[in-house]
Amino acid sequence: MKALITGAAGFVGSHLVDSCLAQGHSVRVIVRKSSDLTYLKTLEDRIEIVYGDLTDCESVLKAAAGMDVIFHPAGRVTDWGSREDFYQANCVATEHLLEAAKAAKVPRFVFVSSPSIFADNEDHIDFDETKPYPKHYANYYAETKAISEREVLAANSPTLVTCSLRPRGIWGPRDKSGFLPKLMSSIAKGKLKNLAPGKKVMTSICHVQNIADACLLAAASPNVGGKAYFIADDEQLVLWDFLDEVARTFGLKPIEGSVNPVILNFLVGMIELIWKIPALKNKKSPPISRYSASLLTKHGTYSIARATKDFGYRPRVSPHQGLKDLKKDIDAHGGLDEFLKHVS
Repeated sequence: MKALITGAAGFVGSHLVDSCLAQGHSVRVIVRKSSDLTYLKTLEDRIEIVYGDLTDCESVLKAAAGMDVIFHPAGRVTDWGSREDFYQANCVATEHLLEAAKAAKVPRFVFVSSPSIFADNEDHIDFDETKPYPKHYANYYAETKAISEREVLAANSPTLVTCSLRPRGIWGPRDKSGFLPKLMSSIAKGKLKNLAPGKKVMTSICHVQNIADACLLAAASPNVGGKAYFIADDEQLVLWDFLDEVARTFGLKPIEGSVNPVILNFLVGMIELIWKIPALKNKKSPPISRYSASLLTKHGTYSIARATKDFGYRPRVSPHQGLKDLKKDIDAHGGLDEFLKHVS
């Protein structure tokens, strides 16, 4: 199989490159010259690196030529910024890739979406794919991911099989900007307080190897056309217990103290109000938002039954094994202090 992978200089994309190579597939990546290509350069004798921008039709069309599948995990992943920035990175890029897939007669397209499209500051328990798209979105990230996903699924046809995967809380080696590195940084600084005292917040997360496996399984399945799938690890976790385990694993001080929910809600409201000031708006993410607070205070568990049924998805890496592996990886690259220097 000849695979084009977007976002290969990033977290999920680089692991997808590894998984494709491990299965003997031919890999082409499209990256910007300004991207950090340190890891990809170690693989340059095994992969084809094409330079281009996903918002440029011509470079995308050239990259898609001769491919059997396009894996599209690239995108703008944050909860703050201008709508135009999100729209270009998430929607326009996806539109160009779909157009290129059709023009180049690429038969498969696997999009990496997010459960964040359903974020509404409410508890989600065993959420499944029967839930309709919301009428309103939590932020521009959720909105543009939903727009892109709907376009991907609508593009499904006899000549182009498309599907969308919705991994929840991706984590694992090489992640420098996701939810877990940021929380680890806060724990190390002694700044993280329990934001849901007295509540066992249940959560689903997804190890990066598991979403990479899901991408390859979906690409080979005859059952996925025009469908979306939630992807997660095999175990639903008590979030704050897991964060305590993270602290113990890395020899950090335990999380101490808590924030009253009423006070938290007031503080978040004030911060979001302040962040409407032009000097801050769209330039810098706030320390906490209503969206990010909900991830730490609301239940968020997602059913993987449909993915298991349709393409045999079974999570290979458990949360506890993944945490051990993450510790080994961080230790092998200079230890926790060195790792935390690069968290953004």
